[in-house]
Amino acid sequence: MGNEAGLTFRGFQTLIRERYHATDAARGTPGTFMWLVEELGELATALHANAPGKSPTDSERANLSEEFADVIAWLTTLANISEVDLEQALEKYTRPGRVEGVKA
Repeated sequence: MGNEAGLTFRGFQTLIRERYHATDAARGTPGTFMWLVEELGELATALHANAPGKSPTDSERANLSEEFADVIAWLTTLANISEVDLEQALEKYTRPGRVEGVKA
């Protein structure tokens, strides 16, 4: 999975599939999506606690990191049960000339 260059999206997606796919598939897309939404809410709360101008505690900073990880894990779970290869999907952003500029 990991190497000197770090964990790839494909490696992470494989790890999540190997550990959780049976449970995730049984839960299905609607239930998994609800878990993702719940984690997004927790991320929103953590972002608020770490907003510019605030002085977050070490615990709040650690929680923010954990919430980002949880959102990525649940999104990956949703991709797995939807049979979407995230690394391939992300080529939208990594292939030269595919997506350029910034969103305003």
